[in-house]
Order: sequence, then C-alpha cells, then structure tokens
Amino acid sequence: MQKNPLVVVGAGQAGLQVCDSVRKGGYDGHLVLIGEESSLPYQRPPLSKKYLTGTVDEQRLTFRPVSFYEKNQIELRLNERIEALDCIKHNVIFAGGKTLNYEKLVLTTGSRVRPLRCDGADLPGVFYIRTLTDARALCQRLAKVDRVAVIGGGFIGLEAAAMARELQKTVVLFETTEHLMGRAVSAFLSDFYAELHREHGVELHLGCSVNRIRRQKNELVLETETGTEHRADILVVGIGVIPNVELAENAELECRDGILVDEYGRTSDPDIFSAGDCTMHYNGFLGREVRLESVQNAVDQAKIVAGNLFQKGASYTAVPWFWSDQYDAKLQIAGLGMSHDEFVVRGEVKEEGFSLFYFRKGILLGADSINRPADHMACRKILENRIDIRPSEAGDLNFDLRKRSKIAG
Repeated sequence: MQKNPLVVVGAGQAGLQVCDSVRKGGYDGHLVLIGEESSLPYQRPPLSKKYLTGTVDEQRLTFRPVSFYEKNQIELRLNERIEALDCIKHNVIFAGGKTLNYEKLVLTTGSRVRPLRCDGADLPGVFYIRTLTDARALCQRLAKVDRVAVIGGGFIGLEAAAMARELQKTVVLFETTEHLMGRAVSAFLSDFYAELHREHGVELHLGCSVNRIRRQKNELVLETETGTEHRADILVVGIGVIPNVELAENAELECRDGILVDEYGRTSDPDIFSAGDCTMHYNGFLGREVRLESVQNAVDQAKIVAGNLFQKGASYTAVPWFWSDQYDAKLQIAGLGMSHDEFVVRGEVKEEGFSLFYFRKGILLGADSINRPADHMACRKILENRIDIRPSEAGDLNFDLRKRSKIAG
C-alpha cells in the first residue's frame, strides 16, 4: 500500500531546502510543497536591496524553474493556504475544507512583518518589505516619489534607506532606540553605521518614535513623540517580524516565541518537524535555544530536518552567520557576539574595511566584518572547529587568520 506523502508547509528558503535535501538523500516517495503565494519560491533578501533599484529582476529572484520541481517529482501547490492541522488524523486542512494526509509533516511557515501600531499606520503610502508583492508595490512607487521616510533602524530599514539614497531620494529614518541594528551588532559598529548613513545623506532620528501619521493632500505627515513633524511621499516600515506559529499552536504543538524544536528539528509531535524563521530551536554550537531570522539558519536547519525525517541523523550545530549590504559596505557577521566583554578591531575603521572580533572571558564569540570577506570566512572556520585564538592575535593584521583557521580544533 502506498504511503501518505511527506508534506512541507511553507514554500520559502527552508521549505524548498527540505524538499531538495530529502530528494538528494534518496527519498523517493510522494513529496508535496505547499505555499500561500502565487509565485515560484524565491529569495527574500534582495527585496530590500538591489531589487528596489531595479538592478535585480524577478527572474533572478526565483530559486528554481518549474522544470526543477517536475524533474524531482515535487508536487508544488501554490496559492494554497493551510487553515489547520489534525495531528491525530495526520492531515492538513486547506482553506475551504479540503484535506491532505501526511506520513511526516514539516512546518516551514516563516514569519510575517510586525505591523506599526499608531494612528494612520494603515494609510495609503505606508509600505512593508516581506513578500514579492510588497516589494513590487514599493518599487513602483519609489520610482515616482522624491521623499522617503523609514521607521526602523534594523537591517531591512537601513537597506531600504540605502537603496532610496542610491536612487537620489531624500530619506529620513526613525529608530526608537539609541542604536541602529541594536539587536544584532555592538554599539561600536552601530555608531559606524550611523555615521555612514549620515555621510550618504540620510537624516537620522535615534531614540525617536513616530506616534501618529496623517495624510495631508498628497503627502504623509509623521508626528513624533516630541511633537515634531516630518513630511514624506511614502513611508517604509521595518520594525521586525513575528514567527508564524498559529498552525502549530492551534494543533497544540509546543511553542515559545517560535515553534519549539529540538536539535534534530523535531517538534513535540514525533511526526512533525520544523525549520527556519518560525522555529525556536536548540543550537549545539551556541549551547542554548535561539530563534534566528537568516538564510543560513533556514538552509542549515532544513538540511538537518531532511536528514532526520526518516532516520536519526545529525544534530544542529551550525555557526550562525548573516549579511547586509548598505552602500559599498558589506557587513558579514559570524557567530553571536552581543554578550562580549572585550572586542578588538582588525584593520582601519576609516577605510571601511575592518573587522570587530568579540570575546568573552578570552573565548571568541564571533566577528563583524566590513568589506573583509577573508576575515569572515576565517572566523567561521575558527568558530566551527572551536580553535583557540587570542584577542591580540585577532587584532594583529600581521597574524595569519586563514592559517589559524585550518588548524584542527
């Protein structure tokens, strides 16, 4: 008797990677990938970067052509929304009531934008960047306006601001905290990026909240908590994301700021796995639970899940890494250095080509590199292999990081 299919809910980076990896791993059963959007699975990172300037077209965003799914016998069901899970009957329930039984289920439901909560947040001219539909709408309007306001000093907001300045738009940005990218980088690097954006003409307002937005003729008027007003043609909001856990919660799977999974990607139901932005997962490298919003995590965790679906394989121990492109400064982050008690600078900050190596009690936690990809790759290998390195060595340009990274840990 033919078994029920392996069903993957969520057709983003993690969902596609699960499908690709199980096929490469020898799984030859029925495989179904379900996505809510009508587009073929695509890359999200470029949406807040070069896509906005028109230098990356939509064809280049797509992960794989239709032929890939046909060749690998992946039943791709787009524009379909799963409304509920029945863990007892082993089925997913579509909007409209149809059901599909599964042998194993993988939830790669990702995340959604955190909405702005203030008067006027739903006015025309307020944009978010999460889906291709979002980015298309913003791109079309961006080409026709002169003044852009941005709320949110994280990666998305800053990348959007940088792209708008590349298009010669006037840009004003508001961040409620005193530091840009405060959840991801040190105060030192935050200050560097604040100066970088100011040098490129962005008007920054740090420690400043927008309390109200109103429409006046053809423009938006943003009122801050201090009573000042700022006018713009459009507003881009980038204030974080919320993990999509509702399906899991309603099915009574354990959740805690994400779908809770172990180091093998298993949820509290042994036949349901999860990967990507939606998970709160145990990371063996970090030695703790964490929720990460990155391509690296989506890909690496999906590979682990694929290997564990039908037999116990490896646990998740990947070193986290991230990147962001803003102007000519390419930021690459390896590890998580926010709990450091010491850092050293490698290179000259003024040249926009340097790295910050973070330590705690003499142990390397990670590094942030600006236009120094070799430092980034060396740090990743050093962290992966748990190779000892002293702060004095990391900060010395004459010290061969690449050579040290090749030493067996």
